[in-house]
Amino acid sequence: MATTRTATTHWKGALIGGAGTVSLDSSGVGTYDVSWPSRAEAANGKTSPEELIAAAHSSCYSMALSHGLAGAGTPPESVDTEANVTFQPGEGITGIVLKVQARVPGLSEEDFQAAAQNAKENCPVSKALAGAPITLEATLLS
Repeated sequence: MATTRTATTHWKGALIGGAGTVSLDSSGVGTYDVSWPSRAEAANGKTSPEELIAAAHSSCYSMALSHGLAGAGTPPESVDTEANVTFQPGEGITGIVLKVQARVPGLSEEDFQAAAQNAKENCPVSKALAGAPITLEATLLS
């Protein structure tokens, strides 16, 4: 069954001097301030489209890796993923770096790296972001 999630943004003013709020409507978990300076300079307590993309990517990737590992008979004890989305004004999103650390008892380094790469290639958010270079740094914890 397909699901649709909804977020809305209310923006006031021009890009440079304006500001807005992003509301996570489907879950109702919150409303977050957003502005051009929070996107192109320092966050200063506000979010940006790139931070929201990073949140989506890190959670999707963690789910995909966990699912793949469990399906192979080696469920993880833990998966911690950091996503860094780089935005360059005038160019857009210029790169994404996924950094994952996982504790997977009984799994070899080679099998872990293969599973990590497979999750990167097949996570739905990775597929949606395929226009940007995505790199992966995967660490198997002992």
